[in-house]
Amino acid sequence: MLELKAEEIKLVEEIEAFLDSRSPEECELVKQRFRCLQNLGKAISDYPSVRESHMLRGMVRDEQKLLDALCSFRATSHLLHIPSRVVMARSYLVSKFQVFSLLFILLEGNREFQPLLRRIIFSIIHTLMTEEVYFSCLDDPEFSQEIKIRVADDLITLWDSGTDPRSVRYLPALESLWIARDSSPPAFGTMDGSSELLRITIDMGEDWRQFLVDQTVVAETRWALEEFLFGLSYEEINSVRSRLARFGITAVSRDEVRTYLGSSPAYGLVSGADSRAIYDFYVDRRDAASFRKKISASGPKRTIEEIYLKYRIARE
Repeated sequence: MLELKAEEIKLVEEIEAFLDSRSPEECELVKQRFRCLQNLGKAISDYPSVRESHMLRGMVRDEQKLLDALCSFRATSHLLHIPSRVVMARSYLVSKFQVFSLLFILLEGNREFQPLLRRIIFSIIHTLMTEEVYFSCLDDPEFSQEIKIRVADDLITLWDSGTDPRSVRYLPALESLWIARDSSPPAFGTMDGSSELLRITIDMGEDWRQFLVDQTVVAETRWALEEFLFGLSYEEINSVRSRLARFGITAVSRDEVRTYLGSSPAYGLVSGADSRAIYDFYVDRRDAASFRKKISASGPKRTIEEIYLKYRIARE
């Protein structure tokens, strides 16, 4: 059954006790929302596991057939190609995100609970990202069939239980990337990205530093990382750099960059304090990368998150 983890249940109980002593109305609201989430999890669990076998008009449908179908995945849209339980499990994740975000709002400024809530919220966002990266892996001609089988099996596990062991291993690195970015906002300056890269690298773990050593020689990785660090699209970064060179400007501030780009920048302002903005920023970069790939335009064809996860998967 889709349900909260033991540590999440414990945290919610502690928060409800805290809220009950401060605002019984808010506490009741929280309890009602979590009851709805629990009921949704129970309803979804009434659907058969994606690992179960069943017969339909003389044809066996089982986990192996789903695995084979995923490994030969080519569809650009997968919504109607996956089991109903999977679609609803995604809705459970979104609902879980919303209710924990409610707690985060109600506990604004609480140094005891907010860091724990932020981590749960980020793990949900990371799970949504991971599912998309797995589909990208299955459609990647550079990945061997062996790797695709492992990825497909992990995807089935994610759909069936709501958790993914690989995702758990890589969550700390991606979370630390966001924390480093949020604590060191871009200075822009000469727009070469070196100062931003140095600042976040200082706060990153060894696995991330090794990734940078291996991958920053690759143009796409540098471009994707610059998009992430500056909060600008590849096209906007080139436009600003061209302006600096054309007018002999040695450095530029955040406000000046925004005036250069006009009223409609490609990506909105994003801060790690706004959990929805984190996912929105990822989706914006993912869609821009997909469009460049479709029209064979210059620039990153993947986000830095996708590049990182694929790098780790390929080296397992």
